[in-house]
Amino acid sequence: MPLLTIRLPQEATLEAALRELKLTADDVDTAYGLVAVDPANDLYAIRVTDAAAARMTTDAPGTEIFADPRIEPADGSPIDPKPRA
Repeated sequence: MPLLTIRLPQEATLEAALRELKLTADDVDTAYGLVAVDPANDLYAIRVTDAAAARMTTDAPGTEIFADPRIEPADGSPIDPKPRA
């Protein structure tokens, strides 16, 4: 899913972002939610479907769309969730 950034008022909510972008819950990754990237500058991120991202390129000035590829170790080994001492 592409990652979209948008400027919203401080302490914005996912619902506020959906209204601003004219999206539905089906257009976004609700588990990812709305992430405050730089709240001091009102910058937030949200993951959207490919179809929603395509609409955003023409419908929502002030938004930027980025690829959000899955990150895995280069050697294919599983990621160890426990930090090493």
